[in-house]
Amino acid sequence: MQHTPKLSPVGELSAETLELDRAPDRGLWLLELAAPDAARRIALSPGKALTIGSGESASVRVSDRTVSAAHCRISAEHHGLVIRDLGSKNGLFVGGARVTEAVLGRSGCGFMIGRTSVVVRGAEPTRGRPAAAIPGLVGDSNAIRRVAEDVLEAARCRAPVLIQGESGTGKDLVAQALHQLSGRAGAYVPMNAAAFPDSLADSELFGHQRGAFTGAVGNRAGAFEQADRGTLFLDEVAELSPAVQVRLLRVVEDGKLRPLGATEQRQVNVRLVSASWADLSERVLVGRFRADLYHRLSTLVISLPALRERKGDIPELCVALLERVAGELGPKVVSAAALDRLVDYSWPGNVRELGGVLYRAGLRAPSECIEAEHLVLGSTKRRRRELAALTPAEARELYELHGRNKSAAARAASVPRSTFRGWLEQDREG
Repeated sequence: MQHTPKLSPVGELSAETLELDRAPDRGLWLLELAAPDAARRIALSPGKALTIGSGESASVRVSDRTVSAAHCRISAEHHGLVIRDLGSKNGLFVGGARVTEAVLGRSGCGFMIGRTSVVVRGAEPTRGRPAAAIPGLVGDSNAIRRVAEDVLEAARCRAPVLIQGESGTGKDLVAQALHQLSGRAGAYVPMNAAAFPDSLADSELFGHQRGAFTGAVGNRAGAFEQADRGTLFLDEVAELSPAVQVRLLRVVEDGKLRPLGATEQRQVNVRLVSASWADLSERVLVGRFRADLYHRLSTLVISLPALRERKGDIPELCVALLERVAGELGPKVVSAAALDRLVDYSWPGNVRELGGVLYRAGLRAPSECIEAEHLVLGSTKRRRRELAALTPAEARELYELHGRNKSAAARAASVPRSTFRGWLEQDREG
């Protein structure tokens, strides 16, 4: 029978071997190190071993003053990945407990040496292009590599691109990368389709002439003209009204537009990239989105994975996200115990939520190291309530909470804007 010893409290040393998720496996191992200065990824083959430390004799050298010259030894053995403390000054910690030896499995376990965290997982054969080839894209999972491959292929074309994915997965980032990699001479113009009312949609998208309507005191170029020879990113395209969808289809088909009040059409050369968290194909089936426009917009489709589908990228994402706020919070690193909590969480808000969690944790952490107790994660019960239908009164409360912004409140409730608007109308009728 396998014996799993009791974890020692932090500061006490266990003389026993800690075994986590033990299972015979002879595949490749991947070690992801997050040191105060940088992140590294190391592959370890079965039967091989390495030493981590800050000295010249270490196989893997880290710039961490709290790590001993030869801190620990890691060997890929038949029953798991074995880590052994080599008599270090500051110790080897697994899940907050100091141990002399531990056996780790392939389910995202980790350990801490000094201020350097190491996450261990089984390495799958990688497919697709490295994410580093795409500006702003972080990670090395198969899912994110496939995204990188799709972006590089789409960047070579002029055809419209539809980016689909949950809120917080990085649709704007991918749209910007498409523009940068395409080499188009014009500007990148982002617009949120849910941010302007139907009465202003024509002016926002196609522009207007002086005197076209009350308040039009001058000529104004719309988003399409601003993006001429460049890229127009139309976010939340599912929220466009049927009338605007018709006018957008005409521009997408022939590249010609007519500003409000103008008598002649104008030709524009625009790469249109649209995005939606909603499944547009399903909206077409229920008559909530034009099929002809959908087929035009979705000539090329890039689907972004949710963070829960690529949890192996979380260590690298933590390093990248904390680097962005290092000027404000100072250098921060995530402990192994904290990484365990981050990997275990479901991330309904995806990478955007991860960034917020790390920022708040960085504010709470008095030192460079973010520990598990500094993390405040969302409640699964609260998420289930959000996904359920709201009463009109609850919808009104959420609407007020988000500054009377229907789009923001609808995203918080994880429903289409039209559904949320219906709840508000019921509240007025009551």
